[in-house]
Order: sequence, then C-alpha cells, then structure tokens
Amino acid sequence: MRVADFDFDLPPDLIAQFPPAVRGGSRLLHVEAPGTLHDREFADLPTLLRPDDLLVMNDTRVIKARLFGQKESGGKVELLVERVTGEFEALAFIRASHAPKPGSRIRLSDDIDIEVLARQDDLTQLRFPRPVLDVLDRLGRLPLPPYIEHTPTADDEARYQTVYANEPGAVAAPTAGLHFDDAMLDALRRQGIRTARVTLHVGAGTFQPVRVDDIAEHRMHSERYTIPQVTVDAIRETRARGGRVVAVGTTSLRALEAAAQPGKLHAGSGETDIFITPGYAFRVVDALITNFHLPKSTLLMLVSAFAGVDTIRAAYAHAIAERYRFFSYGDAMFLEKSSLEKHLP
Repeated sequence: MRVADFDFDLPPDLIAQFPPAVRGGSRLLHVEAPGTLHDREFADLPTLLRPDDLLVMNDTRVIKARLFGQKESGGKVELLVERVTGEFEALAFIRASHAPKPGSRIRLSDDIDIEVLARQDDLTQLRFPRPVLDVLDRLGRLPLPPYIEHTPTADDEARYQTVYANEPGAVAAPTAGLHFDDAMLDALRRQGIRTARVTLHVGAGTFQPVRVDDIAEHRMHSERYTIPQVTVDAIRETRARGGRVVAVGTTSLRALEAAAQPGKLHAGSGETDIFITPGYAFRVVDALITNFHLPKSTLLMLVSAFAGVDTIRAAYAHAIAERYRFFSYGDAMFLEKSSLEKHLP
C-alpha cells in the first residue's frame, strides 16, 4: 500500500491544543465490528466492557526530555532526549546550525556540561556528569508534540501524563491513557474488569513522518518494552474465561504484539521496531482504545490494520463531520477487531 492511502484532510481547528477541562471529559467514538459507528462519551466506556475483560495499560512516565544549551563555539543547541541508555548516558536528537562533533561539550547550565560521544544515524550519544533523569527533572522541558503550539505549562505537566504513570522513560505520552482518572479505574474494578500493565517507552520516532511512498519500505525507530509475567498470566486467564484483551493505546498493543512474535506471548524485556500495517495477523489484542492519529502516520496504518482500512476511513470522515477533537489532547475511539483470527495460547 501507499502512504497516500492513509491521507485525509483535517481542519486545523480540530487539532486539540489543550486537554478537556476535566480528565475523562472527552467524547468516544465506538467503532463496532464490522464498522457500525456510535457517538458516545468516554464516561460510557464501562458499558462497552464485560466483566471478564482485561484492560492492558502502558505505565511509562513521560520525562522532561527537551533541553536547551550552548556549544563551545557559543552556538545554540536544542536537544530532545530520545531514550536514556544508562544512568549517565542518553541518545538525543540535536538541532543546531552545525551538529556538535564527538569529543565536544554542550553547556546546559553553569554547573552542567554534557559530552558528545558519537553519532548513531540521526541520533547522538551523550554523557552526562550527573544521572540523566536528575538533569532532565531539573533543567528539562516537557516535550509536547509538534502540533501543540503553546509552551508547556504546569497544567501540561499534570495532564500530559497518565494517572498510573510509573516507569520514567517516554518522550511522548501514551495518549489513550490520558482519558482515565482514578474514579473511572475504581468504577471498572467494581464492575469486575481487571487491569494489567506493560511498559513501552514511547520514542520521538512516533512523530517521524513516513518518507517513502511504499509503506513496506518504511523502517520504524526501535523502542524498549517490558512485559511482566503477571500480565502474561492475566491474559491467559482472560482467554480461559472467554474475556477480551483490550489494549489501552497503540503502545500497549505494540508491546503485546512484539512480545508474541516468537509464536507465543512471553514475559520479559526487549527492543521492538514492529511496524503493523493492513494484513497483519493480530495475536493478542481483541479491542483497542485509542486517540485519533495524524494523516499518513504509522499509527493510522496500525488502526487501519486492526479495524479495517475502509472502516477507519469511514470513522475518521464521521469524526471530522461531527467535529471530534484530534490527536494527543483529543477525543478517543473504542475499536473492535475486524477479523476473528485465532489467538495464541
């Protein structure tokens, strides 16, 4: 398929610049297989779930990954830490008039200089004099997506983070989880719906455009994930009870599907560059809660693979006509899988 197959015209005023007034105060488009659309509120989610269902959530925590500094020559530098690779090292995208060379230093503050170690494709390996996460917490800025045009505020620091965020390392929020508040989670537990966690540290590659015409030629940035054994056990128990595995966000789905690539879902940690496109045979996930995604994006290709290309085209056209809010701070969808493929044991 071609990138143009996943394009659509979006009025700019439908790009949500701020979260709703209260967490969970979003709309929810229910896309029922084989493609029936229902306009709902996110507060209606419990009515779409069954007591034997399992919600799988990504508990990554967004770090203040954007830094500003100065080269030894005096030139300004903007850094976006893509991933923390060790206590004192990280990989980052660097924006500067001339890329700093290996061996040079970048001054972040009067008492913190970081060393440029080496280039790795379009990323740069950096060494920090103090633990990376400590430096980011002190000097970093929240890395809001490029389509959100305001400078991050204290409200963004709270709202661009899920209420169950636990493991620091993401540079973008798993945005489907932003709709959940503690009251919703409590209501789901009372309904008998269980939850399980995975961790996938969302990288800046999630915003990288697809620069090839044939999507088969696109290569994803790699991201780190962890699947706990307790989550694998919960999925197997859900299957045995006849319940559904409902992924909260494309990141949770990608982590689960990546861990099932050997032919059976395994616990553990690893790196994944899995690229899910139409024709992919899903192994683990039955339903997906997700936001609306950018035109021509890999995430739009993923949801098209999950619910069906024509179904997603119709759903997005409906959402635009009904003026749903798009992208990270926007409204949500509840997608049912388009096929009835067998699952892994």
